[in-house]
Amino acid sequence: MTLPREASCAVSAPAAPGAWPALKAEARRAAAAEPLLGRVLDTAVMQHDDLAAALGTLVARKLADAEVGLAPLAEIACAAMRAGAAAAAEADLLAILERDPAADGVLTPFLHYKGFHALQAHRVAHWLWNQDRQHAARLIQARVAERLAVDIHPAVPIGRGVFIDHSTALVVGETATIGNDVSILQEVTLGGTGKARGDRHPKVHDGALLAAGAKVLGNIVVGRGAKVGAGSVVLRDVPPCATVAGVPARIVGWCRDAIPALTMAQELPG
Repeated sequence: MTLPREASCAVSAPAAPGAWPALKAEARRAAAAEPLLGRVLDTAVMQHDDLAAALGTLVARKLADAEVGLAPLAEIACAAMRAGAAAAAEADLLAILERDPAADGVLTPFLHYKGFHALQAHRVAHWLWNQDRQHAARLIQARVAERLAVDIHPAVPIGRGVFIDHSTALVVGETATIGNDVSILQEVTLGGTGKARGDRHPKVHDGALLAAGAKVLGNIVVGRGAKVGAGSVVLRDVPPCATVAGVPARIVGWCRDAIPALTMAQELPG
């Protein structure tokens, strides 16, 4: 499915400096080095004027089909990006570059990291949710769950500089919140403890690291700079800077100067 250039986002303001110039430069070099990627890179990057247009179109291409057309979905996604999602997405992209040793630039995660794609699609769904377009938001949530194996309720606010690594089987419930500069790995659940209604999901504060397979359940707090070890089941508040692990999780250490989400250090104290 090809998106006509006239269906792309219109530019409403000059593009801000940041990730976009680097992304475009990397795309030019990649196209010159690998002819197979020429059309992919033109569609994803080169034909656009700024990051908001490229991201909006990328999200639409991931989710559109014969029932939900590419052009109207791109229009919605681009509107969300221009309303502020693109600035958050740029911080997410730079966070990947800083935290993932497998990322050799911004182009690779932009094109290929489904955690990044799922997060940006969620930002579109969250924008729709806040516009009282709940059915459209839920449609995007469902498409992301089906195609990218990430299920985040569209009501969930997510901060900037968030890195969702690998992402498969990530589940985030309706009343959860995720702060800035958080890192989350695959198979993490931010869920409830049963059939309770109301405010029933975790609140993850800035700089927290949730390692692979962590299950954080209930209306509890994961404090600023905390670390949850792989495979842990967390049922109580995690204090700021604490490292918890186990089933059920208990405090096994404390952070010092480094922020776990930024260092991605997942080892536990000996």
